[in-house]
Amino acid sequence: MEQVDILVSGGTVLTLDEKDTCIGCGAVAVRGDSIAAVGAAEELKARFSVRKTIDAAGCIVMPGLVNGHTHAAMTCFRGMADDLKLEDWLQNYIFPAEARNVRPELVYWGTLLACAEMIRSGTTTFCDMYIFEEETARASKEAGVRCLAGEVLFDFPSPNFKTSDEGLKYTEDLIRRWAGDPLIGIVVEPHACYTCSDNLLARSKELADRYGVPYAVHLLETKAERDGLISKLGKSPVHFLAEKGILGPSVTAFHCVAMDEEDIRLFADHGCRIVHNPESNMKLASGVAPVPEMLAAGIAVGLGTDGCASNNNLDMFQEMDMAAKLHKAWRLDPTVMSADTVLKMATRMGAAALGMADRIGSLEPGKRADIISIDLKKPHLTPLYREYSHLVYAAKGDDVRDVIINGRIVMENKQIRTLDEDKIISKVISIAEEVKASLKQ
Repeated sequence: MEQVDILVSGGTVLTLDEKDTCIGCGAVAVRGDSIAAVGAAEELKARFSVRKTIDAAGCIVMPGLVNGHTHAAMTCFRGMADDLKLEDWLQNYIFPAEARNVRPELVYWGTLLACAEMIRSGTTTFCDMYIFEEETARASKEAGVRCLAGEVLFDFPSPNFKTSDEGLKYTEDLIRRWAGDPLIGIVVEPHACYTCSDNLLARSKELADRYGVPYAVHLLETKAERDGLISKLGKSPVHFLAEKGILGPSVTAFHCVAMDEEDIRLFADHGCRIVHNPESNMKLASGVAPVPEMLAAGIAVGLGTDGCASNNNLDMFQEMDMAAKLHKAWRLDPTVMSADTVLKMATRMGAAALGMADRIGSLEPGKRADIISIDLKKPHLTPLYREYSHLVYAAKGDDVRDVIINGRIVMENKQIRTLDEDKIISKVISIAEEVKASLKQ
């Protein structure tokens, strides 16, 4: 018999592959860091000799969720400045709080807290943009969570660098240091068109292209941002980026609330990708992104929580629920943004939005073994008629029971194996006290 390391067996397996294969009483076999086979439980039990079996009876077994955009260490600022407009929130609260408080220690512990929250709610991959991203990468690696980490680049000083040249050098060092790591990848991330010069946006793209890594940027988060950039540039910033040669298949843009029809066409023509952040956009009253039009144009659109200062959690199940309902209410059409579509945005399409569709996002032989199980033995999950709608409209992050990332059991029966949660929570509470004191200065 063939040997495998783990067999997740007995649950309803949603593969999220191109055929939307669903296997009742199915199983997923894991060898090393990858999926060896997916099929009927009895068939795989007969085929393989197994070192470790996870009994998933009464569970849905599915790919881990992909959080396409967040700022993990901002767990330390959760709830600090709520109910404000984006410009006020960012310029008068977040940027000053970061300038006074962000240091490597905060980023490390804040990221560990974020990883614990994401593991518990079934996220196995996240794309991060923040400061001191070496600490984000280090913490994610320790937690066993897959991460695309990117140092946020500005034309003004950040707590980590004084000049954009230093920021680019720091990013290049990250790329070299983490090259080939099985869990950590690096992305080049200029903050936005309104905080970065033309030169920094272009040099960031050159760096990403030189090393073959992704390029990501906040883009058109509000109408006010759009109006300001058109006044400055004399054209839509999407047209501007296209003319500068920045748009392309390695580019992912976050938010894109204020995109018009021509912007969407340009993004589709250049093979760019988008991450939708509905809860953050709702909370900051940024607007509603035209996601149905983006999807109709063939753009890969993922789903992200944004950071805990503007959401205020990292629960991708809640994000899916809001994504589906927001667009129905906005369009007065219950048929838009179906549960099927939204679940794919959080898995297979979310992986594509980060340029990782060849590795994660579905349960298929050869792909990385990023697998979660959802415990259905709950009052709010009974009865079950259709898995996709159940996961989007009824399930919660707390229903996640088991998490495997890159073939490693990270959480089993709700017990996280890789982190000391009590220590992390205590440390972040202590950091928060320092943040509070700084705000009174």
